[in-house]
Amino acid sequence: MAFDGLMTRAVTTELREKILQGKVEKVYQPEADVLVFTIHTKQGNVKLLMSAGSSHARIHLIKEAPVNPPEPYPFCMLMRKHLNAARITDVSQVGCERIIEITFETMNELGFTVNKKLICEIMGKHSNIVLTDIESGKILDSIKRVGFDVNRVRQTLPGLKYEYPPVQDKIPFDGLAGHEDMVNSASDGRMLMSLVSGISPAFADEAAKHADRAGFIAESIEKAENGKVSPRMYIDSEETPREYYFEPLSDFEDICEVRTFDSLSECLEAYFSLKVTSNQSKQKAADLARAVNELLSKKYLKKKRLSEDLLEAENSDELRLYGELLTANLHLVKQGMKSVDVISYYDGSTVKIPLDVKKSPSANAQHYYKRYGKAKTAIKEKKIQIEENDQEIDYLESVAAFIESTGSVEEVDAIRQELTETGYLRPRKKSGFKEKKARPQPLKYKLGSGLTCLVGRNNKENDYLTFKMAQKGDVWLHTKDIPGSHVLIQTGGEQITEDEIFEAAAIAAFHSKASQSQNVPVDYVPIRYVKKPAGAKPGMVIFTNNRTVYADPKEGKKI
Repeated sequence: MAFDGLMTRAVTTELREKILQGKVEKVYQPEADVLVFTIHTKQGNVKLLMSAGSSHARIHLIKEAPVNPPEPYPFCMLMRKHLNAARITDVSQVGCERIIEITFETMNELGFTVNKKLICEIMGKHSNIVLTDIESGKILDSIKRVGFDVNRVRQTLPGLKYEYPPVQDKIPFDGLAGHEDMVNSASDGRMLMSLVSGISPAFADEAAKHADRAGFIAESIEKAENGKVSPRMYIDSEETPREYYFEPLSDFEDICEVRTFDSLSECLEAYFSLKVTSNQSKQKAADLARAVNELLSKKYLKKKRLSEDLLEAENSDELRLYGELLTANLHLVKQGMKSVDVISYYDGSTVKIPLDVKKSPSANAQHYYKRYGKAKTAIKEKKIQIEENDQEIDYLESVAAFIESTGSVEEVDAIRQELTETGYLRPRKKSGFKEKKARPQPLKYKLGSGLTCLVGRNNKENDYLTFKMAQKGDVWLHTKDIPGSHVLIQTGGEQITEDEIFEAAAIAAFHSKASQSQNVPVDYVPIRYVKKPAGAKPGMVIFTNNRTVYADPKEGKKI
């Protein structure tokens, strides 16, 4: 990540221009390590984001505000107490470090003017946001409290005097005067980083390409301080954000897609929005997929064992034969015999019947009859259990297909909530906040004819789409015997054409486990023939009067 000292200098310049003399109107804490301020300026209201996340620490202006929790965090309440209605009097960088200080002028409980300082430390896993009192220099609180057990050198706890992080034994990037020869002699970016503080690996590699390395760094400092920046983000072929900076980085210019922005804040908002969302959704989806696969493995094993038990029960006619032949030949059986040979009156063959020496001849016969009766009962029970287990396998396979195609954190959370409600996962520990139920929002596509086609993103949305949103005359589609989404063509009571059926079938195939296949079978049927059995899992339906078409998966045009 290229949020180095130079980038911090450039962001500081931009923030001074945008929020200096601004007044804090609102403070929010959408996540445990993120703060958002609404600041009133002469140009209108702006939103400032500060993050102390280990993988996404930064500070910049944003346009889209994150969703806030139902109840504020304690640190958010403290910030509101000290900084609500405060005026920003200064925005500065601490030396060449990745630390930005914002100074506020506000009123205390007695009506006297006091000054507070909010220090945003952008230092990877050690990132923090600390509120201090300027007069005493003491910490009022920090978004991450660091005690002696975590860091013996530097603690950030309320009441302690604030101390800056230890300075590295390097040349500051804005103090290269007199060290030009040493800097210019650096053989590569790694050596340059070992000499100069406040520069990232990406920038060091870029500077190492110039003969006058010190001169290139000086030019970059001037650009950062004067706001003469060219913010850009680099995205690879898999749509993954790779890097960003306030000026071009030649190592990425040719191998990545380059997106330019009018301001550093726009660049940072786009980069972290894409990166954080992508990482969170991938991580959450991977964790959920692992849990579902474990559940499926147990169901597959259960099916195997039930099938073995059923096969054994179905081969129980031998037990009935033993009971009949023993009853007919009790006179041949003596107490204490381990087995007896009798003639079968079915085919005249000799049958050897094992005996329990502890039981009488008649008790041995009754024992075989009882085992035969249990086997017959077991056949019925095992078939019911296998059917129920198969239904659970079908359901979990459909969930696995949805997880594989999910594209956002919200979709993953909706699937987790569904699995929790159906009893497959344990509820998470309550955070003290009331959980908001996700509102069903099926995907919408526009067919070539103008009709709307709806697609469920999970099984609960499938049910909502099929049994709540569907109107009389709509047409329902689903891949044949393949896990996937319910698809609904909203006909508006009009007769649909064959082209519309095939177009919607391609969308249904795209949103199924067979999305990478060709000629995928898709069933379609008027919605009135789709029913939900009592007690069925979410998304599980039965239907009649269906017809089948074959289509190649294609996403279609989203609305």
